[in-house]
Amino acid sequence: MKKETMQEGGMDMQAMMEAYRKLAIPGVPHRLLASLAGSWNTRSRAWMGPEQPPLESVGACEQTMLLDGRYLQQVYTGEMMGETFTGINLLAYDNHTGKYASVWFDSMSTGLYYFEGSASEDGRTITQECSYDDPVRGPMTWRSVTRIVDDNTMEYEMFLTPRGGKEEKASEMTLTRRP
Repeated sequence: MKKETMQEGGMDMQAMMEAYRKLAIPGVPHRLLASLAGSWNTRSRAWMGPEQPPLESVGACEQTMLLDGRYLQQVYTGEMMGETFTGINLLAYDNHTGKYASVWFDSMSTGLYYFEGSASEDGRTITQECSYDDPVRGPMTWRSVTRIVDDNTMEYEMFLTPRGGKEEKASEMTLTRRP
């Protein structure tokens, strides 16, 4: 009978399920993400090139925890280059890898952008990177930095590094919690 509970590779099914169960329990990083749930106003600046003045816009962000406190969904709405813009980010802390991961998608593309990175020692600054083949500029690395300034303020910055080029600041956003 014992043989029937063994999986390929020799691990007992019950032991395997217990390992997965432990990794699924939300912890301190998940509680930090949960503290961001709510309605936020956004003020953004985006640079279309290093020598060009930034485009400025305002918008909103609704942040909601999903699946019993495991993932933070961020839904951004506003304007970009005179067009209505919606972007969705799913942000997670993976207990197994000890890293943050996020998936970004928006109304100005059809791609999915996968970011991965880590947090500062206090957990309030999350830095992630994404490799992306830009349809105009070619392969590049994106670096995002999210700072939780206080309970009511977040800052977000995005930097781009074209292959063989120098890092450029692409955008910045300040989020303030709505009362």
